[in-house]
Amino acid sequence: MRRCELIRVLGGIVVGLRPHRLLVVAIAVFALLPIEVSDAGWLPDLFKSSSKHPKAPKRAKSAKPARLARHRAPSKQRATRLAALGPVALPPSASKPAAAKCDPSALRIVLDVGHTAESEGAISARNVAEFAFNLRLARLIEEKLKADGFAETRLLLTEGKARPSLFKRVAAANDLHADLLLSIHHDSVPNKMLEDWEFEGKKRHFSDRFSGYSVFVSRNNPDFKTSLLFAELVAREMKAEGLQYAEQYSQPIMGPDQHPLLNKDTGVYSYDKLIVLRRTAMPAVLLEAGSIINRDEELKMDSPERRNAISSGVASAVKEFCEPRWALLGPL
Repeated sequence: MRRCELIRVLGGIVVGLRPHRLLVVAIAVFALLPIEVSDAGWLPDLFKSSSKHPKAPKRAKSAKPARLARHRAPSKQRATRLAALGPVALPPSASKPAAAKCDPSALRIVLDVGHTAESEGAISARNVAEFAFNLRLARLIEEKLKADGFAETRLLLTEGKARPSLFKRVAAANDLHADLLLSIHHDSVPNKMLEDWEFEGKKRHFSDRFSGYSVFVSRNNPDFKTSLLFAELVAREMKAEGLQYAEQYSQPIMGPDQHPLLNKDTGVYSYDKLIVLRRTAMPAVLLEAGSIINRDEELKMDSPERRNAISSGVASAVKEFCEPRWALLGPL
C-alpha cells in the first residue's frame, strides 16, 4: 500500500471521535508512519478530515543542505506496519512526491586540518604542536564518515605560513564545490594567561585555568543559517559525549579574543571575522576540540578514548544534518 493512501483511512477513523481521543490516535499513528508521510502534510489532513469544509494543506518550505538527493526507502518494519492497515482509495492530495533528502554518498564534506606544517598553531603544555593534534583527529573523523557512507568526504591539508594559508584553504574548499566545511583545531589561551613549569627538564608553558571544546560560526558566512544548524548539531553531540564547553570566550578577560556566545547551553560562539568561516562559499563551522595548553586536558586529548568520542560525535552530527528526522525518531 502506498503511504499517502493512509490519509483517507485515518480521516474516516477520526470522524466522530472526541477531541482527547483524536489526539491519542494522531500520536499513535505518527509513531507508525514513515518519515516521508510527514512531508506530505498528513497531520493537518488528518485533523481537517472531520471538518465540513476541508482545505488543501500548503506545503511548507524547508531549508535543506546543498546537493540533495532522494531519501532512502522506509525500512521493512515500517512498510510492514503500513501494509497491516489494508488497502484504501488514494486521495488526490496525496499524489505529490515526498521532498528530496540528503544523499550521504553525494554530500561533500571538507575536513579542514587547522594550521600547517610551516605554521603549526598553538604549542601544548608538553611542547607538541597543535597541527599534529588537528591532523590526527581530522583523519579519524574522515575514517568514521567514510565508514558511515559519506564517501565524498575530503581531508584538506594546506601548506604555507599562517595568514596566506587561510586564503589557500578557502580557495581549495570552494574549488572542491563542498557542501559543508568543518575546520578542526585544538585550543590554547592568550599569552598573558600562560604560566611556566618544567617538563622533561625544560621550561614549558601551560594554563590549567580553562578547558573544554567550543564551536564557532561566522554571521558573515553566505549561509549562516545552515552553518549555525550544523554548529548546534556538533555542539550537542559533544555535550552528549559528556564533554563541557569552554566558557572563557564570553568573558571580558579574553580581551580581543572574546566572542558572543550564541547558545549558552551548547557552547556555540560567533567568530564573524575568521577567514575560513566567512570567505567559504558553503556552510562552515570551526571546532576547537579541547585545550592542549591545559595539562590535564592535553593528556585526555592525546588518548584514543577522547579522540574516538569526539570523532564519533562529529560523525553523528553529520548524519543528523543529512537526515534530521530519522535521527530524531531513530529506528522503529
